[in-house]
Amino acid sequence: MFSLKDILFRISGILILVSAMLYLFFPDIAPWVMAVSVAVFTIITFTNPYPGESIRGKRLFNFQLFSCILMMIATYLMFRERNEWVLVMIVGAVFLLYAAFMIPRELEKEKNKP
Repeated sequence: MFSLKDILFRISGILILVSAMLYLFFPDIAPWVMAVSVAVFTIITFTNPYPGESIRGKRLFNFQLFSCILMMIATYLMFRERNEWVLVMIVGAVFLLYAAFMIPRELEKEKNKP
């Protein structure tokens, strides 16, 4: 049903959210969970480029890569115990959410294009 890559991608996404909440209670453990999950998430995102030919779709894929970079920066700030990590993480999440909604639309447009 799901490939190993899909399972790891989903687990790493969930662990990113868990580590953000974990930071409230265990600020020494949370950055390590975040670092591993962001690394797995970034590697899987990077190895799955946009499959279509659209310039807009490729730009949306670049948004995903940019959000991964922002999550890495947020992880660094979390290790340094700087509270700005939350803001950086939110900005990355907004880019990622936008790309997640728009990429399927763009693929659908390419599929229906004559």
